[in-house]
Amino acid sequence: MIDTNIELPKSYSEIKTDSERISFSMPSDLQTGSLLRTLVATKKEGRFLELGTGTGLSLAWMVEGMSENSNLISIDNAAEYQNIAKKYFQESNVSFVCEDAEKWILNYKEEKFDLIFADAWPGKYVVLNETLNLLNSGGIYLIDDMLPQPNWPQNHDKNVEILIQNLEERKDIQLTKICWSTGLILITKK
Repeated sequence: MIDTNIELPKSYSEIKTDSERISFSMPSDLQTGSLLRTLVATKKEGRFLELGTGTGLSLAWMVEGMSENSNLISIDNAAEYQNIAKKYFQESNVSFVCEDAEKWILNYKEEKFDLIFADAWPGKYVVLNETLNLLNSGGIYLIDDMLPQPNWPQNHDKNVEILIQNLEERKDIQLTKICWSTGLILITKK
């Protein structure tokens, strides 16, 4: 099976062009995006959280999978990146927060989420417990870039090893490690 024939979401090509124009170098893989779209589609009227808006490339997949009664919050601390996403996603059920995600996670007290895509340091390498506490029972947590990436900082492989070990020791989740795309970990909260 070859998965190179992936149908791109609306506006994806335009967002990618805008991303390249500002030298945005952290896009999610197409396979990860395709999986995100499918996972989001399983949660009709779901509540979704994206940690790391970037320029909106992953968001494009998530929005395409959402039903009209779903809601999504996307967080990033870089307004320059997030402003590109805002240009393409003006739906009333998509909200943007431009602030440090760690601070946001620690202060968030509202409804829990059905799916969290953690594509930033906060929610993955820091405040992991607090982030997983934001998931509903049966909720999905997805992280990418668990296989070596060319843009990893020196010694980042140690951070990944520690994160994986921490997740494997948890008793409150079901976990699947997927050696596909950029290396994914898919979790469901018990």
